[in-house]
Amino acid sequence: MSLKKYFKDVKNSYVLRQVQKIELPHFEEGPTVHQRLVFHGRVQKVGFRLEIFELSKKLGLSGWVRNQKDGSVEAQIHGEQNRIRFLIHFMESLKRAKVVAVDIIDLPVENDPIPFHIRTDEIP
Repeated sequence: MSLKKYFKDVKNSYVLRQVQKIELPHFEEGPTVHQRLVFHGRVQKVGFRLEIFELSKKLGLSGWVRNQKDGSVEAQIHGEQNRIRFLIHFMESLKRAKVVAVDIIDLPVENDPIPFHIRTDEIP
């Protein structure tokens, strides 16, 4: 195993353990929304996509997340608004990343949302 792969595996294991430890608050039932989120700052190469992926699954959200070439991370997330807000605030609080801004764009709510996944394609 290469040293690079070893460190990636260690980082990923850490992220998975961190998400497992999260105790979710009680969420009041709220409206279902579909939003495009773009996180700016130091958000690549720190396990950010994996954390969004795992936390979104834990929160019962659907959609996808991917890196962008400009160094930001984009996600399209479908679910209860309160749960998406929790995800955003949690991601902003990470110590190993530094979120300096989050663009939030409302999209039409999907009738048949897809299971949450990580996209490996990048957009310009």
